[in-house]
Amino acid sequence: MKLIDIGLNLTDPMFRGDYRGKKVHEDDLEYVLKRALDAGVERMLITGGSLSESKEALELARSRDYLYSTVGCHPTRCSEFEDTSISASPEVYYEELSKIALNDQNKVVAIGECGLDYDRLQFCDKETQLKYFEKQFQLAETTKLPMFLHNRNTDGDFAKMIRENRGRFTQGVVHSFTGTSDEAKELLDLDLFIGINGCSLKTEENLSVVASIPIERMMIETDAPWCDIRPTHASYKYIKDKPELLFESKKKERFELGLMVKSRNEPCTLRQVLEVIAGVHSRDVQEVAEIVYRNTCRVFWPGTGTGN
Repeated sequence: MKLIDIGLNLTDPMFRGDYRGKKVHEDDLEYVLKRALDAGVERMLITGGSLSESKEALELARSRDYLYSTVGCHPTRCSEFEDTSISASPEVYYEELSKIALNDQNKVVAIGECGLDYDRLQFCDKETQLKYFEKQFQLAETTKLPMFLHNRNTDGDFAKMIRENRGRFTQGVVHSFTGTSDEAKELLDLDLFIGINGCSLKTEENLSVVASIPIERMMIETDAPWCDIRPTHASYKYIKDKPELLFESKKKERFELGLMVKSRNEPCTLRQVLEVIAGVHSRDVQEVAEIVYRNTCRVFWPGTGTGN
């Protein structure tokens, strides 16, 4: 079974043993990646959520054949475009993003993570988010790369902007989807794919929504180190290969090299997302894996054969 994790935050300091600025344990990134490969995760997309993070994501992607990256600015960080301590002007910030994206298109496979997030306006106001989400359509248009998109509680603004700019980018996936069936249909009508992870599968209502989305329009992700599936989640009953049985873990304070860290999600758990999707759709997990794999290749690696 071949799997692709379309979204993980591999630049997060947690994978280096740092939690909220405090060093808790040694760097165990090599073990995280080995567990993922052992679990059948063939490729992984490292998300870039800012200029500095996009640079770091590409640097990491270049270090291993199976890693790839995105380039963009997360909606909650769009104020960086106007932060003169980071770049001289919004135009310079944009040009720097563009340089990263064009520098290595064997490794940079999408523009993002970009979009709108009205749940966290304390980090960046609505007007600034809208302004620089619009700017990143230009980046997708110039590079001809698909978009890795973020949408949270945007009251129709996200769909409106996509509709107005849909002709400017080739393909797109709205990652970490937690919306309603109506919202999912709206995205599908805009010819977008939908990314599913543990946060998409917490409640019975979430599961009902996922059951309404055609598998032919889905991709899977972990959003690690976040969005793990927990025993309290409605989705847990569909998991056959329980993470705690497959991978021994300990709390970060009792860290042991080679073991998982409790509550820190990893790409090795990707199969669990797949199992839940197969469960709610009453489909064979291998069949679902093959469909989702083809979807992913079609968007991020078009023309390679696997995506046709």
